[in-house]
Amino acid sequence: MINYEGSKILIIGGTGTLGHYLVRYLLTQNPKVIRIMSRDEYKQFEMQRTFADQQHKLRFLIGDVRDGQRLHRAMEDVDYVFHLAAMKHVPFCEYNPFEAVQTNIIGTQNMIQAAIQNGVKKVLFTSTDKAIAPTNTYGASKLMAERLISAAEYQKGPKQTVFASVRFGNVMGSRGSVIPLFKKQILENHRVTVTDLTMTRYMMTASEAMKLMLKANELSDGGEVFVLKMPTILLRDLVDVVIEEVKSAYQISDAIEVEEIGLRPGEKRYEELMTAEEKLTAWELPDMFIIPSAFKEEKSDRPYPNAKRVVNREVSSHQEQPISRETLRHWIIEEGLIK
Repeated sequence: MINYEGSKILIIGGTGTLGHYLVRYLLTQNPKVIRIMSRDEYKQFEMQRTFADQQHKLRFLIGDVRDGQRLHRAMEDVDYVFHLAAMKHVPFCEYNPFEAVQTNIIGTQNMIQAAIQNGVKKVLFTSTDKAIAPTNTYGASKLMAERLISAAEYQKGPKQTVFASVRFGNVMGSRGSVIPLFKKQILENHRVTVTDLTMTRYMMTASEAMKLMLKANELSDGGEVFVLKMPTILLRDLVDVVIEEVKSAYQISDAIEVEEIGLRPGEKRYEELMTAEEKLTAWELPDMFIIPSAFKEEKSDRPYPNAKRVVNREVSSHQEQPISRETLRHWIIEEGLIK
């Protein structure tokens, strides 16, 4: 296990849902300081109030990943960096592609340069399953960012910074997640709009994503992509369960209309975790796949404890059995996503 006690940590884009979970956990490890950098001052103000009893451990920094100088200053004397910042909304990235390039690609390269210059010990970059066979700007920009992270291992020269990526799907209840949107539509309009009820997605809770991120950071040796194994959900099941739970929580007796509006620009009906080529070199653990760096030779026949080679199997949300509605309901209640 990585010992975060007494360490200095920077979380870029740390005011989102995943950032909250990460900060809450890392504070239990008694770090010297956690710096939280984002460009949203209101979310920083809210987060300050949430963690008011731990203010002496937290530093809130306003800044944008597009500004390399700001990143360099934020990273001074830092031990560990978690890079969560991104433009994530698929249609907004589609209609504003160069904005996505500046944040997701150029911003990632700025972060890499700052980490190397400041001698950071480890950097963990958060990617997405949409980076596999991308059909949209968001996925393509994240794929390029993954490549930058892996190539940083080759380009860093004698510097000791370890770079790795972690790839996962939708985080339940996160900013931009469909669950808060569905809830709002039900309460305000007694109507839900969905793109395609047959759509499948990989989805996990924020707490589970955070735990596996930290495990990936511990295992990383440089240049890997850690692919978190995630359950599959069917959009029709999610819609029905959210409607049932919202109606129950807010004593709504009226029928809720469900309207399909079709796929948005760049959207896919299903997602994948790895390409066919990645499966040829990947390792498998019970809770994740590990795609090693193409720029480094493996140190042994089994570089990760208890890992085995990936057998030829499908890693597509369309091919996997979706979780049951009751499991989905349990997640939503446990994470407090309705009330």
